[in-house]
Amino acid sequence: MQFRSKSLPWSAVTIGALLGATSVSVLSPAFFPAHAAAVVAGGYADLVARVSPGVVYIEVTKSIPGTGTSPAEMPPGAPQKEPDAQHGIPVPGQPNGPQDGSPSEMGVGTGFIVTPGGDIVTNNHVVAGADKVTVRLSDGTLLDATVVGTDVATDLALIRVDAGRVLPYVGWGDSRTLRVGQDVVAIGNPFGLGNSVTAGIVSALGRDISSGPLDNFIQTDAAINRGNSGGPLFDAAGNVVGINTAIVSPSGGSVGIGFAVPSETAKAVIADLSRDGRVARGWLGVSVQPVTTDLAAANGQKTVTGALISDVTANTPAAKAGLRRGDVVTAVDGIAVETPRDLTRIVASAKPGTEIAITLQRAGTSTGLAVKLGERPDQPA
Repeated sequence: MQFRSKSLPWSAVTIGALLGATSVSVLSPAFFPAHAAAVVAGGYADLVARVSPGVVYIEVTKSIPGTGTSPAEMPPGAPQKEPDAQHGIPVPGQPNGPQDGSPSEMGVGTGFIVTPGGDIVTNNHVVAGADKVTVRLSDGTLLDATVVGTDVATDLALIRVDAGRVLPYVGWGDSRTLRVGQDVVAIGNPFGLGNSVTAGIVSALGRDISSGPLDNFIQTDAAINRGNSGGPLFDAAGNVVGINTAIVSPSGGSVGIGFAVPSETAKAVIADLSRDGRVARGWLGVSVQPVTTDLAAANGQKTVTGALISDVTANTPAAKAGLRRGDVVTAVDGIAVETPRDLTRIVASAKPGTEIAITLQRAGTSTGLAVKLGERPDQPA
């Protein structure tokens, strides 16, 4: 999976880690979760020494169907990239393909351990379609990994290794408390070089890069390059507040515009994947679009906000609850709905079978409906 924006002026929104590089291990003795400890004057050295043992490097082998470009590199409909960013970087010391002549590719990414038993979070696009996934721990140990589950909608994946021992791991932070301008640190495997640390700030919150209906990215200027995908974005206390996933770049290299999935989203997705390898999301069964100025005036709204229901599919939770075309949803369970994307995210974050209270404007009158959510059908990003 690759996230790309068809509406943005740059040539492509490039996934942080594409294919083809080697990994370098970094030794460290720490075997405990990250706990709050403010960064002192002099840099992030103590923080990095504490959390980097929980960061791992992921090596994958994927078969290439036919002789054309791998789907992992260039999905259907994706904008064309610059030639030097279109293909993977050769793996030093290794052939470009297997010795039996069958087409395949090597790739790398980053992940981080979230349990002492070996649960590892990374991006879906790092492991999607992989024939083999290998994890390199910070002490150089190589372990075969099993893909527990993936979620295309958020580009997250959970993989697992069995090291036969307790592994160092990192702790989740709360991305809801992030503020623009706050310090963040990224650790990853850019271009297969191995353990690399970059620092920056939170540039923006709630970014929509047109990758899908659940977009809610943290934007950062910490350098993120190919190979960083799936790696952690830490706050100054050493807690994971994001998963580095995509960059805006005309060439495939960092230009200071990177995007991370918020930990608020990731924690819930990973918990679902850990239970049964899949994510079940709430579903209404409606099509929505932004509210226009004329419609807001007709409904007596003082602001041009909300989600206009443009269509209601028959025999869906929305139809059974009495939602109609032309209704404007303004809140769900008391949470304001400013845009259609807000409605999609709120509903998708709820579990199927949950009853939600919808506040809406209908023909100039405010009213409310209770809707029992169904399960969102699987949809490609």
